[in-house]
Amino acid sequence: MKLSYESSGSGEPLVLIHGMGSGSTSWKLITPALQDKFQVIAFDLPGHGNSAMEPNQAMDPYSLGLLLVEQLDTMGIEKAHFAGNSLGGWIALEIAAAYPERTKTVTGLAPAGLWLVPTTHRSVMGATSRTMAQYTYKYADQLMKQEWARKLGFFEVSPRWRELPHETIVDAVVAYGSSSGYFAAWDGMLKRRFDKPISSQIPITIIFGDSDKTLPAQTSQERTLLPIHSRWVTLSQSGHAPMWDSWQECAAEITYTAALVQ
Repeated sequence: MKLSYESSGSGEPLVLIHGMGSGSTSWKLITPALQDKFQVIAFDLPGHGNSAMEPNQAMDPYSLGLLLVEQLDTMGIEKAHFAGNSLGGWIALEIAAAYPERTKTVTGLAPAGLWLVPTTHRSVMGATSRTMAQYTYKYADQLMKQEWARKLGFFEVSPRWRELPHETIVDAVVAYGSSSGYFAAWDGMLKRRFDKPISSQIPITIIFGDSDKTLPAQTSQERTLLPIHSRWVTLSQSGHAPMWDSWQECAAEITYTAALVQ
């Protein structure tokens, strides 16, 4: 299948991979800080953003990584830097493990899959939240002007929910409510975690916010699952979407990691 994507800037390819229920729009804040140094390519995963959901598309992180590599083939891109948020971070790690010859560096922004015990089922709260978004996302522009709505939707995601740009909030609600691939992507993570070896020749940086309530340090940031050469960075006053809360720092870390290629 063909995935939708946004491309801007020039330089070495940098592939940005969004999380479950999100889309390429989630990278709008950070992209301007990266496009002077990279050709920034932000994909929409199947059933997210402007990418269709094919009935037989496997949605586990490895299969999604394979799909992205195939997309890069069609674009004539042999090797790239990868950065991903949440599920996207996990996908970036899968690509590095399976296709080291295609991977320059990996930067994981609150990557999923590093949990002590794999999850086995969908949470009731998460499923309810998604259902609510399905019925309200078309009114996001007006709803998100109300403080109570912003707090309800983003208090758990960002400690800076009051400060986030209106466009960022609206884009996130629309992507979440319209993602036909949401539950398929969720099911693709169940009973799995990332625990594969990655070449020491591939620089890895892992970024978590100190206020990540979605993937807390106690249960979902297991360092022993990643290679010993991985760099770990903790950002203050940052939640599960550090490319929103701390986009300057994240852009700097992606750029720094890219410069570590031997």
